[in-house]
Amino acid sequence: MNDRRKIILIYGVVAVFSVAFLALAIHLSRQVPQQEEPAFSNVVAPKADKFFPIKSDFEGVNQAGQAVKLSDLKGKVWLVAEFFAICPHCAVRNGEEMKSLYEKFKDHPDFHIVCISVDPTTDTPERLKEYAGALGADAADWWFMSHPNEKETHEYLEKVLGFFAVRERTDPADVESNGRFAHDLGITLVDREWNVLGKWPLADARSEEGRKLDPEAYDRLKNELHGRIEAELEKNETAGIDELIPEEKPPSEEAR
Repeated sequence: MNDRRKIILIYGVVAVFSVAFLALAIHLSRQVPQQEEPAFSNVVAPKADKFFPIKSDFEGVNQAGQAVKLSDLKGKVWLVAEFFAICPHCAVRNGEEMKSLYEKFKDHPDFHIVCISVDPTTDTPERLKEYAGALGADAADWWFMSHPNEKETHEYLEKVLGFFAVRERTDPADVESNGRFAHDLGITLVDREWNVLGKWPLADARSEEGRKLDPEAYDRLKNELHGRIEAELEKNETAGIDELIPEEKPPSEEAR
């Protein structure tokens, strides 16, 4: 075999091995399980004036055992967040934020807070009452709310209110440390006309990772949210209410 044939043979063998290696790499890459979405959200995301309207209602039971629905809050300025009572992080990460907001604005008759359980199977009215009591929440203006169907709850939170998808943890050690569900800790503001004005990830911004990424993000977002709530509450209290209540027409001449 001459040198030219040897060189051609060597290159041919290399080409065959390269193709085989590439095929193997592609095959293995398809077997890698999908990675979890990071729990940390974008703490510097811009807020829109009118993020989107709420297009459907949601019903449940609050900590007082009362049947309530979100449409009861039309005409009010309200906050909504996700939680579940046995979450080892909710009280520390979000409970403090919600309580602070509650204490600041609870005296305004048009201010309300709603915390919707992502674990309705476990969060009975009795457990909700205990959780609400620990935060000093009055059912008159701060609901801890549970809807009977878990799947419907998760779909409503994601598809209607715009929260990140709720993810159920499967690793026993992870469940033991972090609870059954991974969920969005953002705080969403809704105006009197049922428009979602934005979501403020205060818990993320306050976390160690958030402080590293942007040390000023937490204070900036907190001040922005407080200011936005104040601005919405200060708007004409009847603004937009005419759209919610049909205008009463004067009686006709024939009816008089």
